[in-house]
Amino acid sequence: MVPGWFTGEGDDFRLLGTCCSACASVFFPREDAFCRNPGCPGGELAEVPLSRRGRVWSYTDSRYRPPSPYVSDPELEWQPYALIAVELESERIVVLGQTVPGVTVADLTVGMEVEVVPGVLNEDAETIWTTWHWRPTGVGA
Repeated sequence: MVPGWFTGEGDDFRLLGTCCSACASVFFPREDAFCRNPGCPGGELAEVPLSRRGRVWSYTDSRYRPPSPYVSDPELEWQPYALIAVELESERIVVLGQTVPGVTVADLTVGMEVEVVPGVLNEDAETIWTTWHWRPTGVGA
């Protein structure tokens, strides 16, 4: 989906953030130009892999077709999906994302442990656009 936001496959799949050398603030989406911490004098920004697991901080569902540039086939019936905000274990930052297909808001609770896994944003005959999804731990692929 966005180059440099994640890497790896399967159990090695990780979101990529950046960390400021001056204040140790971690950012996702990544920041490559300057430290976003207003109290920081600024430092070098280094790419860091983020925690694979975190806890559900909040969640909701998307019951309507988002406007462009969201890619979807208007000829197909809209399928709602769950969106969750996940607080990462080590970094203590909140990252938004969709759940894996089949997991609905009825399956989620605040504080539940989830893990990041690769997902498919869209695909056609030539290309598969990869993104990340959140999956409750203990749930198979």
